[in-house]
Amino acid sequence: MSDGLGGRLHPCGPVIDAGAASRALESVREAAASDGWSDALEAAWPALEPVVAASPYLAGLMRRWPDRLAAILRDAPEAGLVDLLTRTVGLSGGADDVRAPLRRLKGELHLLTALADLGEVWTLDQVTDALSRFADASAASALRAVAHDQRERGKLVSPADDPRGPVPGLFGLAMGKHGANELNYSSDIDISLFWEPDVLVPALAEGVEPQRFLDRLAQAFAQLMQERTGDGYVFRVDLRLRPDPSSTPPVVAVPMALDYYEGVGQNWERAAFIKARPAIGDLIEGADFLKALRPFVWRRSLDYQAILDIQSIKRQIHVHKTGEGLEAAGANLKLGRGGIREIEFYAQTQQLILGGRDPSLRSPRTVDALAALADKGHVPAEVAAELTTAYERLRALEHRVQMLDDEQTHVLPADPARRVAVASLSGHGDLADFDAEVETLLVGVNRRYGDLFEGEEQLSSEFGSLVFTGVENDPETLATLARMGFSDPAAVSDAIRSWHHGRIPATRSARGRELFTRLAPRLLEAAARTGAADAAFRRFSVFFAGLSAGVQVQALFLNQPELFERIVGVMAFAPRLARTLGRYPAALDSMLDARFETELGVDTGLFDQMEREAAEAGDFEGAMNAVRRLHREQMFRIGMQTLSGRIGPQAAGRGFTNLANAAMRTLSAAALAETERLGGAMTGAVAVIALGKAGSGEMTAGSDLDLMTVYDAPPEAVSEKKGWAADVFYVRFTQRLISALSAHTGEGGLYDVDMRLRPSGSKGPVSVRLSGFDAYYGQEAATWEFMALTRARVVWASDPSFGAATTKAIEVALRRPRPGIDVAAEVRAMRDLMARERRPDGFWDLKLAPGGLVDAEFVGQFRQLQAAAAGGALTVSTLSQLARDMPLREAWKVQQGLAQLLACAFDDKADVEAEPETFRRRLAQAAGELDFESLVHRLHTLRGAARGAFETALPATGDGESTDAR
Repeated sequence: MSDGLGGRLHPCGPVIDAGAASRALESVREAAASDGWSDALEAAWPALEPVVAASPYLAGLMRRWPDRLAAILRDAPEAGLVDLLTRTVGLSGGADDVRAPLRRLKGELHLLTALADLGEVWTLDQVTDALSRFADASAASALRAVAHDQRERGKLVSPADDPRGPVPGLFGLAMGKHGANELNYSSDIDISLFWEPDVLVPALAEGVEPQRFLDRLAQAFAQLMQERTGDGYVFRVDLRLRPDPSSTPPVVAVPMALDYYEGVGQNWERAAFIKARPAIGDLIEGADFLKALRPFVWRRSLDYQAILDIQSIKRQIHVHKTGEGLEAAGANLKLGRGGIREIEFYAQTQQLILGGRDPSLRSPRTVDALAALADKGHVPAEVAAELTTAYERLRALEHRVQMLDDEQTHVLPADPARRVAVASLSGHGDLADFDAEVETLLVGVNRRYGDLFEGEEQLSSEFGSLVFTGVENDPETLATLARMGFSDPAAVSDAIRSWHHGRIPATRSARGRELFTRLAPRLLEAAARTGAADAAFRRFSVFFAGLSAGVQVQALFLNQPELFERIVGVMAFAPRLARTLGRYPAALDSMLDARFETELGVDTGLFDQMEREAAEAGDFEGAMNAVRRLHREQMFRIGMQTLSGRIGPQAAGRGFTNLANAAMRTLSAAALAETERLGGAMTGAVAVIALGKAGSGEMTAGSDLDLMTVYDAPPEAVSEKKGWAADVFYVRFTQRLISALSAHTGEGGLYDVDMRLRPSGSKGPVSVRLSGFDAYYGQEAATWEFMALTRARVVWASDPSFGAATTKAIEVALRRPRPGIDVAAEVRAMRDLMARERRPDGFWDLKLAPGGLVDAEFVGQFRQLQAAAAGGALTVSTLSQLARDMPLREAWKVQQGLAQLLACAFDDKADVEAEPETFRRRLAQAAGELDFESLVHRLHTLRGAARGAFETALPATGDGESTDAR
């Protein structure tokens, strides 16, 4: 007995409940008395009692298998382990034959290692080595058993004793702590399964499809290991440490795996292979595979960017050097701040950088790696010693947490009663002292970890860690994302990790992935700052996935963080602009133009550029596409300037109008040239007239074009080639112009074009002779048509003198007396009809709401008609038209500014109340208010005053007769 484990055990700590411990082992005492080993039990009782009192799981193992407890106490632990492993390897038969024995052997191993650990008989290395050796043995037996079943079914034809393993060509790599022989007490095992086609296929019966066979075999293997029965389970098995596990089968062919790692393998995967070793199956093929991967894992030369990307593995973890917020209760000993992962990441990142040229730094074991780094002078000896001690202490604590209930957890219980149990297994009788010691330990590791990247770029966030390595979502990162405002942190993390896998063109290259590692935390923080993190991230995802390549764009974002912040802000509350970037990522190029921040309309050569590129395009369609490309970029530019507040609403209106002017001028000339190409030259002239918002210079991002064309030509004139009469020629010109402005090509569209404001509306020809224009407005036009004409403006003419004549004709039409017409009554009647037929859609219908834009514009056009009749000055500007009506002028100015912002942000009507606070605050700022509530109050006030001014300008009468307008 003196050499046996029972005689070498020491009590691990105080007994937290002696009565409960005694009651728990009553049945064990009965068995000991019956089988004659009571003396051994009583001799070991002082060491067993604190264990039984603290760990329900270990107490249960002792009660279930008292005979195994007796053997464990009797034998030396080293001999007991050898015997246990021998019995495990010796199992034979199929899955049903080994299922129960494997689970009983696992329970025996757990009892043996726990007692040897808690009783201070084995070191941490001995404990983890025993657990890892049993994982190897049990996994090998499980694979052998499921292969036996396939052989029995006639699908596997290789001999059972084939030296290449149960399934030749199939091998499993032990990864992570299992691979480094550092397995923890209740760990799962990470096994990556691969197969070599040239070796495996001959081992299968004819007609058996290899991939399907292997996938089912892997499933059976995992189920045999992890299925819970009345005897428990063996190990939970994780097969995901393989190439891109979400899109690959559970067993990956070697050629495919090598292509993946050489093409898009990530640095965290390189780090994972530091610990990899062949563990089950065809160990020869496993060794050859790892040899082939050696250049991927251990690069002899690394450029600066590659080194930064490796270091990013550790920089993604948030460091608090003050120790603030580090508490023992609920601390994650593995993944949390100051935890095991921080020590492992530090060692592995140094290994990846330095191990390519120095094989002595390639140890899979963390403690050995730290020692090797210290020996070579890469880590101060005192730091290596401190981290080694901390690592061993944290691993011991991790084991004791798992021993309570055999749970795969790394979290120190928040419940004081359960934490007292961990403290007891760790030798502490005072919970406060235990908590203080744990907190000191975590703070020390976190501080050392922080020292490692002093002065380096942070890849975590002020909200916490942002770790996207591995095959599953990091819990600390999910908590960080939740704090940042993401409603589905797991989906965001999945997306980021899939981009790291190179699943989109922007991250398909190594350089693209290196840049994305740095960009990802900035993206998430920028999205969080918008106040609409979900929308910003979702729309950025569409844009990012649409990039044909990502190196230049990501480098731009990293070098110009303010620009990137603005882009992400747009994604949050401007789906119109986000959609533009998503469909046409090249629109981003406009932000690289030195003219981007300049108000559109300032002479920067942009409009000359549009005309030049259209002329150089070579044909009509090419001109259309050239204009669309430049137009799209500049629409994006104005939208960005407007939403960011760099230009005001009036400047935005001028910008959108200037851009429309340029497009209309360029495409009018192109349409005329195309018409002449088809029909021949025509002796005559044509002018394009803009009305509505285009005419008044008050366009928004969503404005269409209200147009008409007028022409003049000698009565007998015909085109030189086809002999088209003037009316045919200019109708065809107008049709081509409409197509040029409205048709959707591969480069998108420009504007919707409405020609219904022309003389006779949709009943008349699309282009009218100037004399016909004069006659129509002199004899037939209704008051509403004159109202529309108050905003008419010639935007292009084939002959400047004809353009001037057309402008004069518009003025003449407006000033021509209209005896017997009560203009005020007719304007008011039209507004009342509109109010009946088109009711406002809620408070944010800026156009139709009483006191809204339409009320103001009706009065403005009425004032213009009054001025025209009286010989006063004419203007197309609504603000100028409302010079006498200040309440309407102010209401229109504020609401037009809000309409500009809403049009820049949305394609359709927005639910303003539901938009993010950031956007609502921007609306308030545009109106000169401090907050959204103040904006709503001001709108109520402005509209009330504006509607009153409307009633004064255009009063209604009960009998339908108008009174004199004032």
